[in-house]
Amino acid sequence: MLFSPSRQDARGFFFDTWKKHQNGSVLTDLEKIVLSILIDHPEYHSILNHPEKYLEQEWTPEMGETNPFLHMGLHVAIEEQRSIDQPFGIRSLYAQLALRHGNEHRAQHEMMECLGEMIWHAQRYGGGPDVNRYISCVRGKLGMGEEETPRINPNDIPD
Repeated sequence: MLFSPSRQDARGFFFDTWKKHQNGSVLTDLEKIVLSILIDHPEYHSILNHPEKYLEQEWTPEMGETNPFLHMGLHVAIEEQRSIDQPFGIRSLYAQLALRHGNEHRAQHEMMECLGEMIWHAQRYGGGPDVNRYISCVRGKLGMGEEETPRINPNDIPD
């Protein structure tokens, strides 16, 4: 079974990591990854400093603001994908994007667009995430075409 934290648990992890950083506490490896993302987003520091105000805050598209926790969570997802090279080849595509832009943060934002598109498509049309949609989008940002052989999506593997 996969760990599926609640919205409050996920946000609490960001708040706790930020507080531990401010207090000079020892961080776990995952907290170190999250902290690097938090530091790269100074626009969210005022939110992180006020967990009592923002733990339950809603951010909707109609408000015209990005949900900072979704944004930072997507950064975490990409860091995890890169660290284990899953889906296979994503580490190389990430490196190529970072080299092209001369900036890892910008590369992550490009990948986040693709990850967000894949998630939106899965939610809109049902089914699970489509790894081919994701990889094709990232490859497209590099001017590459689709892969010759489609990948098997994890949801498509029979039990």
